[in-house]
Amino acid sequence: MPAPTNMFKQRLKQGELVIGCWAGFADPYPTELMATAGFDWLVIDGEHAPNDLKSITAQLQVLEGKHSEAVVRLPVGNEWLIKQMLDAGAQTLLIPMVESAEQARQLVRACRYPPEGIRGSGAALARASQFAAIPDYAQTANAQICLLVQVETVKGMDALDDILAVEGVDGVFIGPSDLAADMGLLGQTEHPEVRAAIEAGLGKIAASDKAAGILALTDEAADLYRTWGAQFLAVGIDVVMLAQAARALMASWEAKR
Repeated sequence: MPAPTNMFKQRLKQGELVIGCWAGFADPYPTELMATAGFDWLVIDGEHAPNDLKSITAQLQVLEGKHSEAVVRLPVGNEWLIKQMLDAGAQTLLIPMVESAEQARQLVRACRYPPEGIRGSGAALARASQFAAIPDYAQTANAQICLLVQVETVKGMDALDDILAVEGVDGVFIGPSDLAADMGLLGQTEHPEVRAAIEAGLGKIAASDKAAGILALTDEAADLYRTWGAQFLAVGIDVVMLAQAARALMASWEAKR
């Protein structure tokens, strides 16, 4: 029995548009709730949400067998963090702040067992191998790992062609917020210069053999990004969605006092 098929990776390879959402509550209960909405993928965020290995593992468990595929964002592309997350059962990783082809190559190696990589081979006691119930997990896992790298700085955008040439990178995700900040336009993701950079980047990725990804916080931005080539498109953040709905509800009742 081989490692489970990574359907998110398969859909990217087939060129499908996949719609996702951020899961930022760092708890399995709201993540399970989000899965009932039918999103194609959910980002379990370990960079800006208060997640750790145990909370991420619990969310992977509640998403198992659901339509919503888990995409785990690590806080940094550290080799031992990658090893732990893959052993916990994550098959798709999103790594922030990638700025060079060499950095991307190191991430590919961290995600793969030897001889293609340097991933430690202790998965027999891990959830990824179903606790050794998949006897050939180590021999089949490499093909099912999906590596998404975030390009979100001017330096990263300048190196985009080289990053796109790295074998083993499945998709490139542009981070509008950090890119705007690095361009000296903090908080101005809709600024014409930022949007021009995003459009050029998404177009370049879409023209390659990699999938283009991005997060949009408005329908207008999402429609633009899709037009510009985004294939794995996140259209919301659960924490923001709840906050906005709660504030709007209370505001409506304040008006009735």
